[in-house]
Amino acid sequence: MFDCKQCGNCCRHLDRSELYKELDRGDGICKYLSDNLCSIYDERPLLCRIDECYDAFFAELYTKEEYYRLNKEACEYLQTL
Repeated sequence: MFDCKQCGNCCRHLDRSELYKELDRGDGICKYLSDNLCSIYDERPLLCRIDECYDAFFAELYTKEEYYRLNKEACEYLQTL
């Protein structure tokens, strides 16, 4: 399982990816973000579910460890913005 720090930064920079366009409230912030937490967490889209997203799209491309490492690097980068 991905070790999320619940900083909310991945939900604050949606304008950096077309994949998340429908979740962007217009300023790059997810319309479901509330106090650094997802207000629809149990019903969040597949693209917001790191483990399920790995199984659906990336299992043939990366090992799970590599996928987690790439997600961690992206997370750390977003924290610098």
